Amino acid sequence: MILAAGLGTRMRSNRAKVLHRLDGRPLINHVCRTAASLAPQKVYVVVGHQGEDVRAAVLEELNEEHTEFVLQREQLGTGDAVNAARSFLQDQDSTLLILSGDVPMIRPETLAQLVQLHLGHRGKGAACTILTVNLKDPTGYGRIVRDEGGRFERIAEQKDANEDERAIMEINAGIYCFETMKLFDALSKVQNDNAQGEYYLTDVPALLRSAGEDVAIYKHNDPHEIDGVNNRAQLADLESLVNRRTITKLMLDYGVSFIDPKNTYVSERASIGRDTVIYPNVRVEGESVIGDACTIRSGTRISNSRIGHAVEIRDNCLIIDSSVGNQCTVGPMAHLRGNSSMADRSKVGNFVELKKTKLGRGSKANHLAYLGDATIGEDTNIGAGTITCNYDGKHKHPTEIGNNVKIGSDTMLVAPVKVGDGAATGAGSVVTKDVEPGALVVGVPARVITKSGKD
Repeated sequence: MILAAGLGTRMRSNRAKVLHRLDGRPLINHVCRTAASLAPQKVYVVVGHQGEDVRAAVLEELNEEHTEFVLQREQLGTGDAVNAARSFLQDQDSTLLILSGDVPMIRPETLAQLVQLHLGHRGKGAACTILTVNLKDPTGYGRIVRDEGGRFERIAEQKDANEDERAIMEINAGIYCFETMKLFDALSKVQNDNAQGEYYLTDVPALLRSAGEDVAIYKHNDPHEIDGVNNRAQLADLESLVNRRTITKLMLDYGVSFIDPKNTYVSERASIGRDTVIYPNVRVEGESVIGDACTIRSGTRISNSRIGHAVEIRDNCLIIDSSVGNQCTVGPMAHLRGNSSMADRSKVGNFVELKKTKLGRGSKANHLAYLGDATIGEDTNIGAGTITCNYDGKHKHPTEIGNNVKIGSDTMLVAPVKVGDGAATGAGSVVTKDVEPGALVVGVPARVITKSGKD
């Protein structure tokens, strides 16, 4: 079960807290992916504020067939949130792992160990197992109060804790394993006589203990895994942590060089090959893949794109949802978007934009060009200032340019239009009709000067 119903007032946002993004994805998506990795029989997601938006985010990660959405109609506390799923779970004799939608760093391995301890506690299993950790500053968290024998006694929430309890460093991480029938039986006894007037899930372990049930504690040693997001400062801290871990792993395990790691961002879902060098102020977003021995210069942003081997991407380029082949050169100041592609050894230079365009092997567009909805063959040269005029005011149209073509500077190609293999256009031409292979056309509108190499 993933608790994801809260607004998150401390975020100072109109967006539900679990929809705020970490590493380019909603917080809850991180939790969903972790939950899915444990192969549960079912995942219950408790939604409330902006429930439809949360649902859409969840289904980006989870199979709808194995996911159940539960509505918490009022924000009456974590106990009330879990209780919203009573009709689904109270009669099931099963183990329920409860996660928070705003705790995105928890690892599958940690949760697997928690479940293992829960099921094997004292040889018969526990009614409840709580994940805990020691914090240097436990302010805001519920404290774990133990008895003289070191066993669990209760959880003291920050607002209800006395001075001695607030001095306790061991905190409740908000992640639990429960046996469902015992959980819902205890939930029936939870009261809201506390400082916030809410029904606390944290009261359930003490009620189970009072009923003679075993309550186990899994004390974890990495406090960063249970970091929650309550405000934007904490979100920024987690973003820095994720990025630092990602870049360190790329340097140590994959042989990637970063000139200034502190001023570079790489998504944890990205892949970068050996001997690639990343300069400062580069962003590699989403599921981008960058090959071996590439050079990515400063100011470049690469998002959900594939970069081949031995590619040089010069300063201040933007590459989105596109692909670049091996031994290519891009930029500076180039823009690739709309599933554009560059074949091996092709070049795109300064202030060139490709939109939904295929640039063939060994072809070049070195200066100041817009190439939209175009297919360009091999070893073709696109002169400075060239534009494929792909939009007629109502519809987009394609431009097809063949192999070994020379497009003169400032050529306007008014789509739909085709330029055959070996053809050429003179500088400043406006091409409104198809150009036959080998022909030279010039003028406004362009007319044929030579045809297939003859006057």
